[in-house]
Amino acid sequence: MIPVPARVYLLSACLLFTGISNAQTIRKKHFTKQVNTTIMEANKQVIKELYEKALNQQQTQLLPSYISDDYTGVRGGTGAAGFQTPIAILRAAFPDIHYQLEDLLAEGDKVMVRWKWTGTHTGTYLHLAPTGKVVTNDGMAIYQLRNGKVSHAEILTDRLGFLQALQVLPPVLPSPPHPQQVAFIDKFLVPAAAIAAFRERTGINRRMIKTLPGFISDAAYEYTDDKGNLICVTVAQWESREALAQAKTSVQASYQASGFNMAAFLQETGIVADRGVYMGMDNQ
Repeated sequence: MIPVPARVYLLSACLLFTGISNAQTIRKKHFTKQVNTTIMEANKQVIKELYEKALNQQQTQLLPSYISDDYTGVRGGTGAAGFQTPIAILRAAFPDIHYQLEDLLAEGDKVMVRWKWTGTHTGTYLHLAPTGKVVTNDGMAIYQLRNGKVSHAEILTDRLGFLQALQVLPPVLPSPPHPQQVAFIDKFLVPAAAIAAFRERTGINRRMIKTLPGFISDAAYEYTDDKGNLICVTVAQWESREALAQAKTSVQASYQASGFNMAAFLQETGIVADRGVYMGMDNQ
């Protein structure tokens, strides 16, 4: 049997070692938290400088300092060049474009930024002739960083508002009366030589979708730019996303039955298509 004084000393030693271990664990957690906080603040600073210096001040030579070599841009390019390509296209049309950061938040290896940019439409944008209008557009992105550089990005912009500001679409589109209804909007850039083929194919498609379940209505808006290209926007209303999905399946089946290949048609004619599914803002 251990004498009482020895048991007391042994218990005290155990408590001491436990206290030391707990203190070490707390210090380790505190240190880890400090390191993570430091990295997140550093990542936020990278994104802030990306917008302030590389974009607003046009110091594009700094992009390799902010963008990783394995970054893939929205147009398929990689690295700093892949990031710069869509920005350069936008700046060519809006030379005075300026980004105002509304929110800048970091969590883990990601930084979320919400911006509002303003610019004057004095140059051609995707074959849209200059309007001279001052345009304001909202957008947001979630950037993932590795070793202090952007390696991946998810970018969302208000495309509908942008097209309305450039008068490609009317300022007010009819809102779906039912919360489930959606609008499928296609925007086409059609070279002058392909206009006749485009009108023929569009006519076939518009007649086809009117026979499908869930179809409500459709409309088309168009104009010709100063180079003779046709800019056409079609808006088809559907009862629900499910109805639209089923309609897409039916259209593809019709293409296969007739031997028509939409991707090949667009490539051969040089037609550029941009499409998206929208819901009325009052119903979101």
